[in-house]
Amino acid sequence: MSSSFESRRPPTAARERDCVIAGGGPAGMVLGYLLARAGLEVTVVEKHRDFFRDFRGDTVHPSTLTLLGELGLRERFLALPVTRLSALDAVVEGQRMTLVDFGVLRGPDDFLVLAPQWDFLDFLAREARRMPGFDLQMGTQAVDLLDGEAAVRGLRVRSSGGEQEIRARLTVAADGRTSLLREAAGLEPAEFGVPIDVLWFSLPKPSDPPPATLAYVSSAGMVLTIDRGETYQSGLIVKKGVFPVIQQAGIAAFRTRLVQAAPVLAEVAGSLTDWEQIKLLTVQINRLPRWHRPGFIAIGDAAHAMSPMFGVGVNYAIQDAVALANVIIPQLRQGTVTERSLIAVQTRRQRPVKLMQAIQGRGHRVIARATVGHRVLSPGAVRLLRLGSPVLRRILAHLVGVGLLPEHVQHHPAEASERQPRQTPEAPGDRSAGAE
Repeated sequence: MSSSFESRRPPTAARERDCVIAGGGPAGMVLGYLLARAGLEVTVVEKHRDFFRDFRGDTVHPSTLTLLGELGLRERFLALPVTRLSALDAVVEGQRMTLVDFGVLRGPDDFLVLAPQWDFLDFLAREARRMPGFDLQMGTQAVDLLDGEAAVRGLRVRSSGGEQEIRARLTVAADGRTSLLREAAGLEPAEFGVPIDVLWFSLPKPSDPPPATLAYVSSAGMVLTIDRGETYQSGLIVKKGVFPVIQQAGIAAFRTRLVQAAPVLAEVAGSLTDWEQIKLLTVQINRLPRWHRPGFIAIGDAAHAMSPMFGVGVNYAIQDAVALANVIIPQLRQGTVTERSLIAVQTRRQRPVKLMQAIQGRGHRVIARATVGHRVLSPGAVRLLRLGSPVLRRILAHLVGVGLLPEHVQHHPAEASERQPRQTPEAPGDRSAGAE
């Protein structure tokens, strides 16, 4: 369950770190862990006082398990109460089929893990706090960048103790798709239209549940049923912008629509009695044309919001963090991070992001047919899908489970670090908008 991780150090009026990270999600926590593991001093600020947020990505992909293995954390993570899935089934136009078979991947990471994201983040926080250079400030909001004459020099943050400045050689925005820091940095994402939204809710499992099923897809609609042990994290795919219309029709009509799309839920749909139980996830696909400024970079959803399709958003955010750590650890040990290295990180990571977002965009156009009462696939296409499923399973296992450009941890032993003397922090008044 959730827990609150307070800083080991009391807030001070001004501090300097090697790196300060806004956002305690998967990207921010993995990056913070990697930097502290390398002997660097890093602060992660998270605006909430704990990690308990429902309706967040629960999937830990095989490539993330591989990264945890490279860090020596795999077995400790898998000792948590998690669900392992070796395959992903879907019921398409009434026919069950296995779409993804992770068993074709190289072991031992040949399965997908479902774990509430708060458990995953709590785990990373516990492991990171073993290292003296790691500092986690919960309940602390990043409110602005500290601009120097030529580069970003850190963050201004606000907590219950008031405002403080955290000065750093590199500032990282990992604060999600509504990132305040990318706006403060003058970076604006390009938006790519998405025709669907998702209504998220939790349901108990039926008394005789079917095999684990990712989705039910037909002309009656599309419903996600993500296994959480005793419950499903469920979602109904709807046409973008129609949630107010659905609410006006009433909760009973919503339950009817849900059961028509996924009859297996008829026994449990009655647990939905109030709109407060149903959350709107506005599906977005966007991407920053430029992720960085001198002394600053955005990663994860702050740099590129992914669709929930394939559940790869968490995976891609973590891959960003690993790629960034691999590049900046040697530079931070020498005292500075060049903008050329930040450009290299964006160049590397935006290639798989662009391709996956293009795949998601095409998938949305197919899925959107179910939101207006049309068959997603013709009978012939369903038969072809079943006949070709062994090939499809292998392709999707690599696309979903491994990704298009998987990253690997480059080991930088802390004891090998030869640190340069810290530069004298700028005076607090040294701020300028001309950081480009």
